[in-house]
Amino acid sequence: MEKLEKRYGLPTAICMVVGTVIGSGVFFKAQNVLTATGGNMPLGIIAWVITGLLMITCSLQFASMANKHAKVSGVVDYAEASCGKNYAYYLAWFLVNIYYPGMTSVLAWVSARYFGVLFGWSMVGPEVLALAGFFLIASYSMNALSPKLAGKFQISATIIKLIPITLMAVVGTLVGLLNGTLTSNFTTVVTEAVGGTGGGLFAAIVATVFAYEGWIVATSINAELKNPKKNLPIALIVGSLIVVAAYVLYYIGVAGGATNTVLIKEGATTAFSNIFGGVGGTILNICIVISCLGTLNGLMVAATRGMYSIACRNEGPKQDMFKQIDKNTNMVTNSSVWGLLVCGAWLIYFYGANLTEKGWFGYFNFDSSELPIITIYALYIPIFIAWMIKEKELGFVKRFLIPLLATAACLVMVFAAIYAHGITPYLTAKENGSFSFPVLFYFIIFAVVMLIGAFLKNPKNKTK
Repeated sequence: MEKLEKRYGLPTAICMVVGTVIGSGVFFKAQNVLTATGGNMPLGIIAWVITGLLMITCSLQFASMANKHAKVSGVVDYAEASCGKNYAYYLAWFLVNIYYPGMTSVLAWVSARYFGVLFGWSMVGPEVLALAGFFLIASYSMNALSPKLAGKFQISATIIKLIPITLMAVVGTLVGLLNGTLTSNFTTVVTEAVGGTGGGLFAAIVATVFAYEGWIVATSINAELKNPKKNLPIALIVGSLIVVAAYVLYYIGVAGGATNTVLIKEGATTAFSNIFGGVGGTILNICIVISCLGTLNGLMVAATRGMYSIACRNEGPKQDMFKQIDKNTNMVTNSSVWGLLVCGAWLIYFYGANLTEKGWFGYFNFDSSELPIITIYALYIPIFIAWMIKEKELGFVKRFLIPLLATAACLVMVFAAIYAHGITPYLTAKENGSFSFPVLFYFIIFAVVMLIGAFLKNPKNKTK
């Protein structure tokens, strides 16, 4: 069987982490954090740092695993080594058909949505949906036809998306210190935090969880990464640290551009306009579009390689077909087509469930970009536990302390996602006033997809 070329170096891997995490979330989650904390800046910074530490903790654990296992697709390799082939197959099936395409399709829409703002398009209009479909196909084509170009684009987009964040972090902080706005924002609380200080902190952590999601995507290029046992751990740790620093410094910089009262009401665009003039908002939107396209590209890298990672383990449907590597591009073309089709299906679902007036799917309307976080972090936990049981040659820190902390981080992420969306019924804002159980009905869809995976799993394979 042909193997994928080792085409990506450490810079691309780091940009996969940074570029996939930093999308549109950082630009509007600052407003959500301020609202949750009642404009309490120090409390908001604590929330950004806590969630960042949760991500770094999980990154440290996966870095330890990357030092030992390098096969086809990072996180799936770790699952196979720790929990066996059966568990690895179902994790891969979930990533291929729910997690990656769910996030990828939403990023295509978000990219189109911010692009449409430049032309005054409605965020729920047909123009934005059509452009989202075009962005999906364009990202797929770049990855399928020229993987090296996709890697270069990932680096370029990551650099570009850091420009407005860095500018706001530096210039916003300086301006805020000179005019007193930053000092005032740090010492003045606008309103009482949601549920008091403790409740406000947790609500702010919930708001930041989704801004940090996506770092695990970097492990999907394991088979194409030069010296993966060395470079992937470095990329996970360095990339995570860059993201945390960027988020915290940007949050502080935004506070130098407008009062907390204004930021809660109008968002970060106002801070850009105040500091950089009338064109600030337009420049911000352009940078957000590029930022989102970079994140979309990183997610598409993972989505297109999913079925290949399954077929290489002699699992799943049409194994010979999905193992094929194009001789000219050295790309898994058939696996890429599957990834594009599933992403397209999830794009239609996201639009119908979240952007139409009443929702196309009744009780089964849920946010396909956020709720899969519940299951992905829950699925990490058995891997960490198995690691603690099996890795007897390691010392206390690597065998027990880091995986225990990573397990605790996963539990926080799962609880935060459930808390944010509610497992108990609530009255939606739809005009029809129907009740919705998003978490419950997401789990039903999850179960159906996994049952299909069980049906398509090759029964002839001997599993551990």
